[in-house]
Amino acid sequence: MEKSKVMQIISDETLTYSQQVLALARLAESEDSTLKRNPLWDKAIKEGKVCDLNEGYAPYRPRYILPDYDILMKKGCKFLELEPAKTLLEACNNLLIFYKHLPSITSYPVYLGNFTDLFMPWDDEVSNPQTKEILKLFLKHIDKTLCDSFVHANIGPKDSKITRLILNLTKEMQLAIPNITLLYDDDITPHDLAIASIDTMLYTSKPSFANHKMYSKEHKNNHYGIASCYNALNIGGGGGYTLPRLRLYEISTEAKSLDDFMDNVLPKYVKLILENIDQRIKFIVEESSFFKSNFLVKEGFVQREKFTGMVGIVGVAECTNNLLGIKDKALGFGHNEKAEALAAKILAKIEEMVNNHKGLYCSLCDNKYQMHAQVGIDTDETDDAPGCRIPVGYEPELYKHLMIESKLHKYFPCGVGDIFKFDQTWLNSRDAILDIIKGAFNSGLRYFTAYNQDNDVVRVTGYLVKKSEIDKLTHGEQSINNCTIFGKGAKERGHALERKVYGKGTN
Repeated sequence: MEKSKVMQIISDETLTYSQQVLALARLAESEDSTLKRNPLWDKAIKEGKVCDLNEGYAPYRPRYILPDYDILMKKGCKFLELEPAKTLLEACNNLLIFYKHLPSITSYPVYLGNFTDLFMPWDDEVSNPQTKEILKLFLKHIDKTLCDSFVHANIGPKDSKITRLILNLTKEMQLAIPNITLLYDDDITPHDLAIASIDTMLYTSKPSFANHKMYSKEHKNNHYGIASCYNALNIGGGGGYTLPRLRLYEISTEAKSLDDFMDNVLPKYVKLILENIDQRIKFIVEESSFFKSNFLVKEGFVQREKFTGMVGIVGVAECTNNLLGIKDKALGFGHNEKAEALAAKILAKIEEMVNNHKGLYCSLCDNKYQMHAQVGIDTDETDDAPGCRIPVGYEPELYKHLMIESKLHKYFPCGVGDIFKFDQTWLNSRDAILDIIKGAFNSGLRYFTAYNQDNDVVRVTGYLVKKSEIDKLTHGEQSINNCTIFGKGAKERGHALERKVYGKGTN
């Protein structure tokens, strides 16, 4: 007799108690059908043409929330009875308390703030031995209690002594959580801070580099943060009501021809996903209690108008290959100018439809939803490369890879990224890596992330895991990091850890 979904969860010996509780809660959420959906949506879900990313159909909070932590530091929080921090210890303690009360799709905060900015008032205290100990305990607390690699902090683009200390501690402690992104601008970020970040990245797979020049132009008052899977969203709103996604390869299998795909099939599914986003946002804002009663809203930590709906895109490579009749991936997207040109044409078509649609309750984004290159999930098959990435194992040489990606990143103001794997020969080539990043950013790349193949902490896609923790799951043991489960699935089904290595001297 097949076990019920509930029994599957509570009898799974690889899940911790906390993970079982979360899994049961998500099951309840996914089984509810409060929202009356278009039958075409349900059909598309069943056929794998679209994906709701397990958000459920009684949405009671936005998917991603990026609070304005500056308010917490300056004014404290009435609801949590927190006074403004006068010391670094108080600041860290206030943040740790605050984090526990932040909702998200994962039930953990997806954004922890910009540590460079938040800790700047205590920058001159770095020489105090207690400063290192306080930050060490702060980071350890995050790793052991916010057990999800979608938890994300930012540093930069400015320099600070505490930023340098956090980089050193990240390297020393080898923690997968929090994920970290450096907001990089070569006009603002000192050369040696960028080099220190690359050094830490080569040993711990973080920080990633975000193209601050590009993102700051698209976000009013430069007030944005990188959260979760490199989502670029407005601070003080958090940007993301919801994130359903288009599975472009699966959609392309319905088309009788390329023209049929562009004129009929693709518009049908884009319209369907926009309709779903409208419905979910309307429910969250008008029927759920979040924007009516949550203390984050009442005290101004988030503002409704700073949110937007997100249109996720996955499987660009496989879609173009299929439409062009290319069977051998080695001859397809990433190695075929016709496929790459078609990818740009498809993304431009989606962008046009998204921009022509009047979004609900997202005035800061000019009443428009935004596109996000979705990273994929552990249950995806190998025929769904994340976003607009070149399939794993078929990457061209590095320069060509970067140029192909750079042409497509402009379509994704809500976030896009790619991963580059290096070997030990690059450990003494930090300046060369920085030159690569600068060149890529100048060419239009939004986000650069890399890891060393020999690291225990490795990047799967938008999140980090430890290979040692994946091994635990493989042998039936438990792992404290929720993302280890996703990492195991991505490794086994999507071969996510088999990216090519670019040796020293690659052009």
